[in-house]
Amino acid sequence: MAITSIQPVIPTRFAINSTEQGAAKPVPKPYNVQDHPFKGYHAPQPEGYAKSKATSAIVIDNGSNLVKAGWSFDKSPRFIIPPVMSRYRDRKLNKACQFIGYDSYVDATTRGQLRYAFDPGSSVVGNWDVMEGVLDYLFIKLGVDGDSGGVDRPIVMTEPIANPGYPRKMMNEILFECYSAPSVAYGIDSLFSYRYNRGKDGLIVSSSHTSTHVIPVLNNKALLSNCSRLNWGGLHASEYLLKLMRLKYPTFPARMTESQMEDIVHKHCYISKDYDQELGSYLDWTGLEERDCIVQYPYTEHVVAEKTEEELARIAERKKESGRRLQEQAAKMRLEKLMKKEQELEYYKDLQNGLVSETKKEMRRILEAEDLKDEAHLDRLIRDLERSIKRSRNRDLGIEETEEPQEEMSFPLLEVPDEELDEAGLKEKRHQRLMKSNVDARQRAKAEKEREKARRDEEERLDREKRENDFDNWLAQRRANRQNLLQRIKERDRLKADLGNRKSLASQMRMKTLANLAADGPKKRRRGGDDDNFGANDDDWGVYRTVATGEQSDEEEEEDLGGMLDAAEKELLEHDPDFTENHTLAAQSDWTKSLVHVFLRGPWPFDPESQREAHQLHLNVERIRVPEVVFKPSIAGIDQAGLLEVAADIVNQRFSNSSEQAKLLRDVFLTGGNTLFQNFDERFRNEFPAFLPDNSPLNVRRAADPVLDAWKGAAQWASGAELGRSSITRQDYMEKGSEYLKEHDLGNVTTW
Repeated sequence: MAITSIQPVIPTRFAINSTEQGAAKPVPKPYNVQDHPFKGYHAPQPEGYAKSKATSAIVIDNGSNLVKAGWSFDKSPRFIIPPVMSRYRDRKLNKACQFIGYDSYVDATTRGQLRYAFDPGSSVVGNWDVMEGVLDYLFIKLGVDGDSGGVDRPIVMTEPIANPGYPRKMMNEILFECYSAPSVAYGIDSLFSYRYNRGKDGLIVSSSHTSTHVIPVLNNKALLSNCSRLNWGGLHASEYLLKLMRLKYPTFPARMTESQMEDIVHKHCYISKDYDQELGSYLDWTGLEERDCIVQYPYTEHVVAEKTEEELARIAERKKESGRRLQEQAAKMRLEKLMKKEQELEYYKDLQNGLVSETKKEMRRILEAEDLKDEAHLDRLIRDLERSIKRSRNRDLGIEETEEPQEEMSFPLLEVPDEELDEAGLKEKRHQRLMKSNVDARQRAKAEKEREKARRDEEERLDREKRENDFDNWLAQRRANRQNLLQRIKERDRLKADLGNRKSLASQMRMKTLANLAADGPKKRRRGGDDDNFGANDDDWGVYRTVATGEQSDEEEEEDLGGMLDAAEKELLEHDPDFTENHTLAAQSDWTKSLVHVFLRGPWPFDPESQREAHQLHLNVERIRVPEVVFKPSIAGIDQAGLLEVAADIVNQRFSNSSEQAKLLRDVFLTGGNTLFQNFDERFRNEFPAFLPDNSPLNVRRAADPVLDAWKGAAQWASGAELGRSSITRQDYMEKGSEYLKEHDLGNVTTW
């Protein structure tokens, strides 16, 4: 077993187009699917702690997809890990093992025990055991070495907008009680990113891993009471693509996971500039080679070793030698049979000559001893042996056999009354009656064939006359007949598919029939009743047609339907000017004309025997359909307005002052990992003016780094004087409780 490479053949129609362009277009290189990687061991960085001061803060961007951590004086985070943990007990070492972040993907055992810190589909921490493990990992890697194992540096942590009070309460308790943090400050990630990109007045569009928010900001203060949320983010895009792929390839042999779909979404999906127009032409043959992306899953194929010319020649010679030996053996066996037949013929001729001088009684005894009925039987046996020997000799000599004239059979004893015949005569009379029945049956069959041929000739003559005299009606009848045959073939295929599905109505009716048959007969016999009379009525045998499936079905009927359709289409091709080869069922089943094939397999032929092609996913319309949901949530069944409608509602309905509206529209700021799709900002810039008053100013920009700018903004903010005024100190925690929150311009508020 080995992994092999198979190059699909490019269809002729693509080769022609490519030739016209000057060069042949090869099949694009498949993209190998990737899971979350194990990124190796990351050593601790204690130099950051040694460099820090008592006022230097540890900045943690606590995202639901990636947690970023570093010092406030760093230009970028030192550690970026997913908030996951894997914990299990190693039986060989008898030790509890715990892996955090990318270390959790080190092998199959750790991946099988994976747990997430956040609640599924949300940005709210739900598993505090995992969250504590992630914080332990980060503090150890940052080299924090406080008194009694505590953290003696201020902590700045991001949180989602409108974060519930309970998760913040739990976070305060962990940071103050477990890590003895001197102070903690919270802020909204998207506001940190906006401040880092020098925004003052504008409209923040934050599309992250679990949700999308639109936040208006005026005079450096976020108006959180006027913000709106769309329940769609990068996580939902991955889940949506996974659902689409499972529907598209229900029998895919490999396992598709959300992490794989997340990687595919990031690498291959993009926002369409004009979704409706591009979707309508996405599966067009022209240019589909570039639009269709092939995702290759791991596969294994059997490798057939190719033989050399010498090996093939030796195999051919062995086959010839084996054939010669078989021919010699066959000739020897034929000779032995011929000699045996000649001996038998000589023996029976001697026996026939000897019977002439014997008495009738002795003759009967000799014939019975040889298993012969009478002398006529002996004559037929000698005649058959002579004919068989002659055929064998002619075959060996290569002489073509001529058809011998059939002897006219006579049955004289049938006219003789039984009283005038002895026992031997009665036996011969019965034999002649049987022979005459066979002859009469053959004559009737021959006459029936002749009548059938005459009937077909007459039908063809009438049909020809109708075609010549009334062509329009004749053509309409032929077209209707073809449609009827197509419908019958569809019904047959549908019935086969239903019978293969145990939940279908046809399969349930079949099982009900079988159950009734199994329940009726044995009960009757167990009660001591008479045997049933099943089969006495011809209709009883129809039950086998009801319960037969697959190979047990009537193959003759299937072949007849196909033959009848071929004959009907051939006739239409000959006489109907509007019916061409492209209209035939064979042409419509051609993959080069099948839209379903293009959707599933791209513009290349599919080899069902190839494991390589069976383990491939083809992305085409999904590339624009998945990211389009943020603009049209109804595509994924979400009962919410799209991003443009949500933003327009905030600007038009919640801010009546035109000057405030102008301030918001002059700086529409895009941040968050879900805005990294190609053409996201251009699509927003092109379509948002349709929701605004005429001549409204609009400027759309994207964050310098939509993923890391939230951490960078928090680090920049933590290096300033606002950190001390906005932090919850340990004294505040002890006096006012774990639910206490200090409000500031970049954080959440206690009342909404």
